Amino acid sequence: MSRNLAPILVTGAHRTGTTWVGKILAAGGQAGYISEPLNVLHRPGVFRARVTRWYTYICQDNDADYLPAFRETLAFRYHPWLEFVSLRSVHDAGRMGRDAFRFLRGRLGGQRPLLKDPFAIFSIPWFIDRLGSQVVVTIRHPAAFASSLFRLDWPFQLEDLLAQPLLMRDWLSPYKGEIEALQKTPDDIIGQTSLLWIMVYQAVAEMQKKYPASLLRVVRHEDLSLDPVGGFHNLYTMLGLQFGSTVAEYILKSSSAENPQELSKRQVHSTQLDSKANIDNWKRRLSAEQVIQIRHYTEQAAKAYYPDITWE
Repeated sequence: MSRNLAPILVTGAHRTGTTWVGKILAAGGQAGYISEPLNVLHRPGVFRARVTRWYTYICQDNDADYLPAFRETLAFRYHPWLEFVSLRSVHDAGRMGRDAFRFLRGRLGGQRPLLKDPFAIFSIPWFIDRLGSQVVVTIRHPAAFASSLFRLDWPFQLEDLLAQPLLMRDWLSPYKGEIEALQKTPDDIIGQTSLLWIMVYQAVAEMQKKYPASLLRVVRHEDLSLDPVGGFHNLYTMLGLQFGSTVAEYILKSSSAENPQELSKRQVHSTQLDSKANIDNWKRRLSAEQVIQIRHYTEQAAKAYYPDITWE
């Protein structure tokens, strides 16, 4: 049986567990973890193309701007000079050393590149068709997603979506009026996150009609949280990765009931959490009125993934 060398993309709306999933899929050592090349704050040593918008959309019409850089990143070609001239602190220098080592290990070790990037979600067809990727999409209950961003007081810059004509043309034109209306209430994080959830996962639902589960797999954060070992074992199988005792131990450590039930706001990217307890955190964070608002916004789109009982 030939070895699967296809790139892996782990994506989904931000704050839906992409970091947790990506790190566990890389824990077996067969895949090399690469973090968020499409983040507007990404490191140039990792990805040399310029990214100016959150949820940058890549398709056939603009792939000349990104394809060469992605091919280099997927080949674990690090750009030390680009990174060096961008350094602004000791922390940046430390990160440069970490990233350079990861790329060297990936290249010399023959690892499969694993991109963890929530901001690639609308570009999934390009990653599959142009780069031959297998894609894992994380999804989280709309109320849990909204509550996470509300707790952190993280509004979303909706203008970054409107400023991308190709994205609006291919995916978001039906939502143009709603986006523009929410721009008038920039502090309405609940409204913003609810609309973002709808836009992301309606698009994903359309993509699922085109691609088989062997290329595009949607996983609910809640299902992985309830049965992390079984859930990740299934993902390893789908991706052609070997699942061993080291991976199982890593999963149990990351999801153990001994971990915090709630992450500190200073450690928002930590993957050490009581996964089962985390499922219902939104019920404590949100008021009844906020839950009603989120459900009103998202229910029609959410029914494909979350039945009525999940709102109780």
